Amino acid sequence: MSKDTEGRSDNIMDMECKVLWYPDSKKNTQMDKFRTQVNKDYGLNLANYSDLYQWSVENYSEFWAEVWRFCGIISSTVYEEVIDVSKRISDVPEWFKGARLNYAENLLKHADQDKVALYAATEANEEILKVTFGELRRDVALFAAAMRKMGIQTGDRVVGYLPNGIHAVEAMLAAASIGAVWSSTSVDFGVNGVLDRFSQIQPKLIFSVAAVVYNGKTHDHMEKLTSVIKGLPDLKKVVVIPYARSKHNTDLSKIPNSVYIDDFLAMGRGEGDQLPQLEFEQLPFSHPLLIMYSSGTTGAPKCMVHSAGGTLIQHLKEHVLHGNMTSSDVIIYYTTTGWMMWNWLVSALAVGSSVVLYDGSPLMPTPNVLWNLTDQLGITVFGTGAKWLSVLEERNLKPADTHDLQSLHTILSTGSPLKPQSYDYVYRCIKSNVLLGSISGGTDIMSCFMGQNPTVPVYRGEIQSRNLGMAIEAWGFDGKPVWGESGELVCLKPIPCQPTHFWNDENGSKYHKAYFSLYPGVWAHGDYCKINPKTGGVVMQGRSDGTLNPNGVRFGSSEIYNIVEAFEEVSDSLCVPQYNSDGEERVILFLKMAPGQTFEPQLVQSIKGAIRKALSARHVPALMLETKDIPYTITGKKVEVAVKQVLAGREVAQRGTFSNPDSLDLYKNIPALQDF
Repeated sequence: MSKDTEGRSDNIMDMECKVLWYPDSKKNTQMDKFRTQVNKDYGLNLANYSDLYQWSVENYSEFWAEVWRFCGIISSTVYEEVIDVSKRISDVPEWFKGARLNYAENLLKHADQDKVALYAATEANEEILKVTFGELRRDVALFAAAMRKMGIQTGDRVVGYLPNGIHAVEAMLAAASIGAVWSSTSVDFGVNGVLDRFSQIQPKLIFSVAAVVYNGKTHDHMEKLTSVIKGLPDLKKVVVIPYARSKHNTDLSKIPNSVYIDDFLAMGRGEGDQLPQLEFEQLPFSHPLLIMYSSGTTGAPKCMVHSAGGTLIQHLKEHVLHGNMTSSDVIIYYTTTGWMMWNWLVSALAVGSSVVLYDGSPLMPTPNVLWNLTDQLGITVFGTGAKWLSVLEERNLKPADTHDLQSLHTILSTGSPLKPQSYDYVYRCIKSNVLLGSISGGTDIMSCFMGQNPTVPVYRGEIQSRNLGMAIEAWGFDGKPVWGESGELVCLKPIPCQPTHFWNDENGSKYHKAYFSLYPGVWAHGDYCKINPKTGGVVMQGRSDGTLNPNGVRFGSSEIYNIVEAFEEVSDSLCVPQYNSDGEERVILFLKMAPGQTFEPQLVQSIKGAIRKALSARHVPALMLETKDIPYTITGKKVEVAVKQVLAGREVAQRGTFSNPDSLDLYKNIPALQDF
C-alpha cells in the first residue's frame, strides 16, 4: 500500500468513526433504569451498556425474566422455568414453561381507554382516522365474535391480503385473542407470490380489499383476489373490505362464501345489536401467533412459525429498552403488511404508544407526506427503509428547512444497510439532534439482532450496538470469531424470538438446514457483518446466501425462475445479487437463450411485465443480461452463490464441484458497481 493510499484509508476510517449523536448525560433512559434494576436485583455493579450486554448474554435466563418484569407482561399463570440452560439454540428450547398468556390482551391492556391507539392515513384521503384503545377493544371484540361464529378456533389460520390499515390490525388482534394463527401479505404481491405462501398453511378465513390506491392511481384488486381464492380450497369465508371505492361497485356474486366487512362484523353482534365481550384465550408462551415466510430461494417459501410469547417479549425489549419508548410516544414505520416490520410496529401498542399506519406511496401526493404527518401528529419515532432516505437525498429535500419536527427523537432505518452518506444527510438535512438508529435482524427472528440504543453514541456508518440478550458474533470460515473484519453473522445462545418450527416440517430437517448446517449447534443467519471492537458498533455487508434483498424487499431466486423459464425463448436463467461499496444490492437476471432464439429488448420488457404481474414491481431485476452458460454442480444444482462471488471479484476455489467450471468465467466482466 502506498503512503498516499494508506493516508486515504485512515481518513475514511476516521470519517466512519465520527460521532454524530451523543446520549443524554443524565442517564434517565429506560435502558439506564433497567440496568439500575438489574444491579439492585442481582447485587451487581454494571456500569454501562457494554457491561449490561455482556451480563445479558452470559445470564440469559435471568435477563429474560428481568425483561418480563420490567416490561409488565401480564399472564394468567406464572411460569415455572424461564429456560433449560443446558439446551443449545439448535435444540429450540421451550421458553417460560407453564406460563399462560395472550398476545392481544397484552396489547389492549391499558387503563386509558380514551387514548388514541391507531392513526390511519392514506395517500387517497386527507382525513386521518383515529381509533382509541377503547374503540380498538370494541372492534377487536366484534371481529373475534364473528370469527368464532363462523367456526374459527384456536390453531386455525386466518390470513390478510391487505394494505396497512386499521382493519388489518383489528383482524390480526382478533385472531390472536382466539389463538388463531395470523399471516398476511401486502396487496402488491401477485397471485403466484400469495399462493406460494398461503396455500401451504391452508387458511379458513381471508380478509382482502376490493381496490387499492398507490402512486395516485386506483388499482382493482378483485381479479387477483378471485385467482387467489381458487388456489385456497380450505377457505370457509372471504371478507371483502370496500377500500378506495364504494362496495356497491364491487360484485361479490362470483366469489363463493364472500361477504362485505360490515356484514361479517354484524355476525359478531348479539341479540338486540348487543356488543360482545372480548375474551382472551389463555395459551402457552410458545403458542403460534404468526406465520412468516422465507424468500423461497431453493423452492417454495419456508413457513416460519413465531410464538405469541416470544414475539411479545422480544418486541417489548426492543421498543422499551432499545427504543426508550413510553405511552407518550407516537410511532410510524413505513411498511406493508407483508413485511415483518408491520408486526413489529403493531407490537408498540403493548407499550401504550400510539401507532401511525400509512398506506400508499411515501412520495405522494408530495415527497413530504410523511414529514407532514410527523408534524401533524407529533410523531416521536419515525421508521423507514434506507432506500427512501437515499431518494430524499437525491431529490435534495431538506425537511429541517420545511418542517418543525420538534417531537421527533428517533429515526429508524432498515431493509438494507444504511450508507454512511445517508447518516450525513439525516443529520444535515432532517434533524441535527435526532437518534438515527440503523437496525438489522430479519423475518427469521421477527425482530433485530442489533439496532438503536439510547445510551451509546451514533457513529457514522455503524449500527449502534448488538441488542441485549442476542449473543452475536461474526465468524470466519473456520468457525472462529473475527473482530474488525467481515464474517458470518451467528447467534450462539437461545433467543425467545426464534421460530418454534417451520410449518409442514415434521422432523425439523428444513429448520435445521436453514440455520444450523454451516456451524453445528450455532445459528448462522446468512448475513456478512463486521463488528467494530473499539465502538461496539456493527456494519452489515449484505447476504451470504442466495437470498435476494434489493431495497429491503426479501425474496428468493426460485420465485423469479418459475416465471422466467416459462418463456419459450429462455432455456435457463440465473438470478443473483450484486453489491456496491455501500452495501446496496441490485438483482441481475441472466438469461440463457433457447436454440434459435435471440436476446432482444422486447423479450426483456415481456419478462419484466410478467414478473411485475405475478409477484410485484419490486421483484423486477434491475438488470437483465444474456449469458451463454450457467454453472451447475455435478449433482445438477444451479450455483448462485459462486456467481455472486465472481461478481464481487473473488475467485471460486472449489471448481471441481462444477460440471461446467469454465462457465464461471462468463460472469467476470459485468458492468462496474459504480454504475448503480
